[in-house]
Formats: sequence, structure tokens, C-alpha cells
Amino acid sequence: MATVHIPAPMRALTGGEAEVVASGRTLGELADTLEAAHPGLRDRLVEGARIRPGVAVFVNGVNVPPALATRIPEDAEIYFSPAIAGG
Repeated sequence: MATVHIPAPMRALTGGEAEVVASGRTLGELADTLEAAHPGLRDRLVEGARIRPGVAVFVNGVNVPPALATRIPEDAEIYFSPAIAGG
């Protein structure tokens, strides 16, 4: 199972947990598993057939394509990183 690091703005959906464990062979399957355990999380991460614009995904420290079909290793460390704007 993958360890998923939840960004601070989304932790209300995980009961305040900064890390959760989820299964999935692709980003889409992972998003579905996260949604089943933490309703509302998928909507914050996914738009159509990809990860939402403005959210980067890092798998084992490597930025990966935002397509839901992107494959992930079973024991991956997943980070969702929302874009930070400022001036």
C-alpha cells in the first residue's frame, strides 16, 4: 500500500491526518481508494481524467504526469502538492 501525504488544506477531509495509507496501481485507482475512505478528497484532487491543474504529484520524490492512468508502485510515497501563489 502507498503512503499518501495529505496537504494541510485537505486534512479536514482525513480527520486531521497528515498521512494515510491507500492502495491503487494508478493515480486514478488511488484517488478512488482515498475517496472511499475520506469522502470529498477525490473532488479536491481530480478534474476529469487528470489531477487538477495546480496540484503536482510526486511519487517517490519524482514529479509524475497528472494523468489518472499514471502507474504507481505498490509501496510508493505519494505527495500531492498544491500550487502556492503569491507576489
